[in-house]
Amino acid sequence: MKTLKKCLIGFGVLVLAVLLLVWFLPARLAILWMAPQLHGLRLQQVDGLLWDGRAGQVTTADSQVLGKLHWQLSRLALLGKVQLQLDFTGPQLDFSGVMQKLPAGQVEWHNVRARMDLSVLNAYSAKLPQGQPRGELQLSVAHALLEAGWPLQLQANAQWSKASLKMRDGDIVLGGLQLQAQAQNGVLSAQLQDDGHGPLQASGQLQLSPLGWRLDATLLARQTDPALRHWLAQFGKPDSSGTLHIQRSGGMAMGLPASTSERTSH
Repeated sequence: MKTLKKCLIGFGVLVLAVLLLVWFLPARLAILWMAPQLHGLRLQQVDGLLWDGRAGQVTTADSQVLGKLHWQLSRLALLGKVQLQLDFTGPQLDFSGVMQKLPAGQVEWHNVRARMDLSVLNAYSAKLPQGQPRGELQLSVAHALLEAGWPLQLQANAQWSKASLKMRDGDIVLGGLQLQAQAQNGVLSAQLQDDGHGPLQASGQLQLSPLGWRLDATLLARQTDPALRHWLAQFGKPDSSGTLHIQRSGGMAMGLPASTSERTSH
């Protein structure tokens, strides 16, 4: 009986020691364990605790400095309730938001704010025939519920300011573009429009689901820019007014709700 009591006391002391170690775990030690999950990103000048930490430099695998990171992780994660707040600032990218893991593998995001200088994508878009995107993208997500990366619910809007495309023969200026997106029951709907002042007049709707997609858009060059008109021609032949109508779909698009233009036409 005494032996069992000593074992229970020893086990309790061990559990308490482990909890204290995790409770006050330095962030620099936690990062060593998390490194394989960072997909090549490196956190340097790390300070603070696992639960409230900072990285003075976030770099890529080729040592390109991206910015600074501050995170706050709720200690309820010890009970399986993960809630994480991220704040990242850099010359080409800013990001902040609160993430929470839900049962059944779902992930919920709140109050997401992001800003990206699209020149950071040059390494990934160099071979796109549509050109390399330039300008600044600002994203705001009030709420998003994701399952396996797909939005079951979403309320977001984005603005692409000073939008342009870098081509081999020069830049194609598009102006300012705005996008609003909503998702309900796994069906994503997005509405595109221009700011009313740029070289490109644009409006359209995009609908996506895991089973299909549908795009309905109209594009018109406000100015007699030959480069812009040549770029638009790759998407189809404009009508007599110079307006390009794009209607494309894929997969089981017939299962998607009717777009606004389709409801109006009936």
